[in-house]
Parts: sequence; structure tokens; C-alpha cells
Amino acid sequence: MTTFTELLSYEDALASFDPVMGLEVHVELGTKTKMFCGCSTELGAEPNSQTCPTCLGLPGSLPVVNAIGIESAIKIGLALNCEIAEWCRFARKNYFYPDMPKNFQTSQYDEPIAFNGFLDVQLEDGEIFRVEIERAHMEEDTGKSLHVGGATGRIHGASHSLLDYNRAGIPLIEIVTKPIEGAGERAPEVAKAYVAELREVIKALGVSEARMDKGQMRCDVNLSLRPTPESEFGTRSETKNVNSLRSVERAARFEIQRHAAVLSSGGSIVQETRHFHEEDGSTTAGRIKDNAEDYRYFPEPDLVPVAPARDWVEELRAGLPEMPRVRRNRLREEWDVTEHDMQSILNAGAVDSIVATIEAGADSAAARKWWMGELARNANEQGVVVDELPITPVQVARVAALVADGSLNDKLARKVLEGVLAGEGTPDEVVEKRGLKVVSDEGALGAAVDEAIAGNAAIADKIRGGKIAAVGALVGAVMKTTRGQADAARVKELILERLGVSE
Repeated sequence: MTTFTELLSYEDALASFDPVMGLEVHVELGTKTKMFCGCSTELGAEPNSQTCPTCLGLPGSLPVVNAIGIESAIKIGLALNCEIAEWCRFARKNYFYPDMPKNFQTSQYDEPIAFNGFLDVQLEDGEIFRVEIERAHMEEDTGKSLHVGGATGRIHGASHSLLDYNRAGIPLIEIVTKPIEGAGERAPEVAKAYVAELREVIKALGVSEARMDKGQMRCDVNLSLRPTPESEFGTRSETKNVNSLRSVERAARFEIQRHAAVLSSGGSIVQETRHFHEEDGSTTAGRIKDNAEDYRYFPEPDLVPVAPARDWVEELRAGLPEMPRVRRNRLREEWDVTEHDMQSILNAGAVDSIVATIEAGADSAAARKWWMGELARNANEQGVVVDELPITPVQVARVAALVADGSLNDKLARKVLEGVLAGEGTPDEVVEKRGLKVVSDEGALGAAVDEAIAGNAAIADKIRGGKIAAVGALVGAVMKTTRGQADAARVKELILERLGVSE
């Protein structure tokens, strides 16, 4: 086996090869208890404090299926346009790894609960790309390994490892696409758009928060290259546990370039798992990838089959919420924004925040202005999405109301938002503490206007002579005197009144 460290350029790779992808997304369900026992799933507990004989795989313990987990799986399948199995079983996926206490994972193999679906995703230029879904099946999560003493946090170079089984047994849904063909040079963009849309669907269903940064949703990116779209599939690699939308796109792009370099140099692709490195967007080899047969699947003897009643399935279908793409199109029309603007709002993670701000009393233009302006800038500086900022839609709506009634101007409103983000209190408390209200006293404003005119006689003469645009200089002088706390429009009116000029 030859190792290639250099990449082929992306353009050259796509000129010689056709990419085929497969995406496997694991979603941790937001149930209160684990998939097969009553242990809590709450995050942040002391290591190994949320375990029992069942999730530790101790002899004599027997699993019981979590009913909410089944319901969530069916909802996900329906939202992805899947067929729902009338009868399916769990299976044991056998492999040894320290974070799997039972030495097998309770999963589903040839009988998934949902299969044969699709998800339409919208790319940044508005093109709709359909991703076919092979299956969505139920399983349980593994424990968590912490490798200590090394420089990278991985097992290589570590002095020892610690194991926390709190996560072992948490319900997972694994959603597996069919081979994604025909994306061409847009394959990485399609991968990112698919995971983004899937995340929005999961959140809309309310079955998981789907926070990729917390491991609640993670993606395995399978990729292979072939000489032409008519050729057989090439050997694939599987980049494991990619945990951000940007990283999904980068992993697919890197693997396209790496595969192309190997194949163009006469080498062969090894079917293996790979690790993604956030710092530079590269991947490195993990382990040789087993085929399904190597896991020695067989039906789980301790669990009865799952046979969802058809009337229950239809009841769940009727209760599905509005799907994200339909909702976005509706909101785009209601807000009267372009496709590009709506995509920017989606990319910023601000859709729900804007909706909640409007529901709290702000008009749509003001809600979009603050979330996509000052707050988006602040989120970008902190490396988070806007809904993770320490400010609520109700507080943003209050700032918008203070601007609307003339208590604040835009400059002062930005300072109020800054204070709220800094933990100084509600918008009204920040206004009070910082003394940020607009100067509305006509006497004080009049005095400031008279002072500006007297100190800028030449500019005042130009305005009297008909050069109305020069009034901006006098408005600026007044704003400086009032520390930006005057209403600029009212200041302009007063200046023109004093000079006997009308627009």
C-alpha cells in the first residue's frame, strides 16, 4: 500500500473522476431514558453514574424497548418520506471495543423500521437536489472513551484511557442514504445541504435538539470515485463522526482530492475508516473497514419484534409539523425577501429567532435587521450561531420597540444589545444603567442646535443659500454634543427651522 500526502487539485480531480457519496447520520434522540433500560439520559452527570445492569450488559439483565424511541423513529421515517415497516426486529451487531460494554450493539440490520425514502434539499443557488434514503433504523449509542496523555486526544500516543458508560444505551436513529450520484463538482455542497436540511427536519419534529457540537448528531461521510458516471462504483472510504456542517463539506472535498491523487498515481484505495481533522480539513487512516458480514448480525433474542399498528402510524403522520423547506418558503413570502436573503438567514441559524422575535411584537423587517446585523456579527466573532447568544427574542423585540417609539436610535440600540450580551440585564435595565435614552427635551435639543449653528457660521450660510446637503455637518455636530443620543431626524428639522429653510 502506498501513502499519498499530496492532493490533486479539486478541478483536476473532477475532470478525471465522478464522485459517489453515501452519508450515514446518527441522531441521538431526546428521550428521558435510554433505549432499553430506565437509566437517565441527562447530560453532565458524573461519569458512570447513569448505568445499570442492562446498559452495562451484565448477566441476567433483560432489555425493554423505549416506546418514545419507537415513536420518534416512525416520525423521522415519515418526515423523510419513508415506508414504515409493518413488522421489524432488532439485531445484535457483534464487535469488541472498550466503549461497548456488552461487546455487541443492539441495532437493526436487514429489517429497519423505515426504508425507501427521500429528502429534497435546496442548494445555495436555489437548485433542488433529491437525496434518496435507503433506511432509518433504531439502535443504541456506545459509551465514551477519553484518551489521556497524548497530544491529540486520540488513542495513539495516549498513556491511558478512561471509559464513561453514561452514554451507552442512549437511543440513536441512524439514517443511511442510497448512493448519491450525479452531484459532480457540487458533491461537497450537496453533502452539507443534506445534513443541514436533515438537522432542520429533526429539530422541527422535536425528537432531538440535533446539536452537532454536542455530539447529538454526527455524520459519517462515505466517498468513492469512478472514471465516468457509467462506471462501477469505486472503493470507498468512510470518514467517521464529522460534527459540523462545514466539516461535512470539507471532508467530502478532501477525500475527493485524496482519492483522485491516489488513483491518478496508479495506486489503489483502501476500504477503511478515516478521522477528520478540524484544524486543517484533512483526514487520516483509522482502521480497515469491516463488511456487514464481519459483524455476525443475528436477531436479538431478548426483544420481541416491533409491529406498529397502521392506524397509529397514520395518526403520527397526521400530526407531523410543517416541514422546514415548506415553512421557509412560506416565511420568505411573508417577509418579502429574496431566496439569497433567506439562505443567509438559514446559514446564520436565525430563522427560529426571527420568528420568535416577530411573535414577541417586532415587525419582520426590524427582527431580521437586528438578528442578521449586530447579533450575527457578534455570533460570528464568538464562533457560534445566533441562537446560542445570551439574548432572547423577547429582549430583541423590546429593543426594536424602543427604536420604534423613538426612545433609542440605531446607534444607542447597538449599545443596548451590547449591554444585554454582556449580562448587564434586560434592555430597559441597560438603558437605565448606561443612560442611553434619546435626548427628546426640545429645550436641550434647541440649545445644542443653536450652539452648532453659531460654531459653524460658514456652513449655516451655505444652507441658507440653498445647499441643503450641508445640513449633515450641523447634524453631526449636534450628535457629537449629545453623545449620539439625539434623534437625528428631529435635529435636522430644528436646524432647518432655525435657518428658515425648507426642503
